[in-house]
Amino acid sequence: MTQNAHDKPLKGVRVIEFGTLIAGPFCTRVLAEFGAEVIKIEAPGSGDPLRKWRKLHGDTSLWWYVQSRNKQSVTLNLKAPEGVAIARRLVAGADIVVENFRPGVMEKLGLGWETLKADNPALVMVRLSGFGQTGPYRDQPGFGAIGESMGGLRYITGDADRAPVKTGISIGDSIAALWAALGALMALRHREVNGGQGQVVDVALYEAVFAMMESMVPEFDRFGFVRERTGNVMPGITPSNTHTARDGKHIIVGGNGDAIFKRLMLAVGRPDLAEDPALADNAGRDARAAEIYGVIDDWVGRHDGAFVLETLKAAQVPVSSIYSVADMFADPQYLARQMIERVGLPDGASLAIPAVVPKLTATPGGTDWLGPALGAHTEAVLATLGFSEEEVQRLRTDGVV
Repeated sequence: MTQNAHDKPLKGVRVIEFGTLIAGPFCTRVLAEFGAEVIKIEAPGSGDPLRKWRKLHGDTSLWWYVQSRNKQSVTLNLKAPEGVAIARRLVAGADIVVENFRPGVMEKLGLGWETLKADNPALVMVRLSGFGQTGPYRDQPGFGAIGESMGGLRYITGDADRAPVKTGISIGDSIAALWAALGALMALRHREVNGGQGQVVDVALYEAVFAMMESMVPEFDRFGFVRERTGNVMPGITPSNTHTARDGKHIIVGGNGDAIFKRLMLAVGRPDLAEDPALADNAGRDARAAEIYGVIDDWVGRHDGAFVLETLKAAQVPVSSIYSVADMFADPQYLARQMIERVGLPDGASLAIPAVVPKLTATPGGTDWLGPALGAHTEAVLATLGFSEEEVQRLRTDGVV
């Protein structure tokens, strides 16, 4: 684990997180990885449900260790007036607040925007929710799956003759989290150069997914075209597809550049198609997509995956097998880029975790510590507000922390 917080680009930025599970905590994870001081507020006794999600090491989720790395855990009972008062004091000294409750919850707690802005006019408040802070759906609960569905991603994912399918992760939450982190940093930049005032960053999960839908909107508006599910084919861009080798390996081949297509056809033994003037551009290739895919399917299917990869890489054709996590652990590119780092767990066991993205040459992010035990930093953080050990003990006895 790194100890270079002083070199990280967000050093000095204080973030208070009121969030659980994925979208809000992933946003603050990114900020923490690059040096922000993230104080995560959790309910006493239970904490973030993510602590118990998926595979556990002992009684703690392995996901938790990554999602909450570099964060400080402070327990506060936000149903107790004294807990809310402490939260307001923390926010008063913060740069950013991140919350992902349903709209109105923070207001009911006494931690709404108007209240927090009065305490701290320079505050940036990042609010993640299913449908945003306004509109007729604002009060409806909305998880990542709902955002993916309403945002258009689910409709176009899968095979044409089957029901829509999901990706293997909560991609809607993760996309929203990245937009939220970007919005927070833009709001900080505005504050620095345009007068020192804060603002609200309002991220709706469905809008975060919708923003990724490429040309879907203008194509519908101009031509009435509704993009449908097309399986592994990239619609309108040929060839780009998944093919199965003789040994069962699944291979992605992207031959949709004009020069790349020629190299691909030469590599698979079809110089006639490489030189066919009707296939010199994407429009011509797309009109004969079935023919081209049949040629590639046949060639890939007659060879083992390793031969396919070696041959197409030598021809400078974009190609890859479809990686499982086991493949990642052994891949020389992952290893050369140090994309899997190994850290120690509290009990001394070793754990591999994903390294930090993106890579900054002068001020890189990194893992300073793994997701902490519930309330591990309560005493230390409250001490910065002037609470003595005796006062913290009294708050603990009263169920406030």
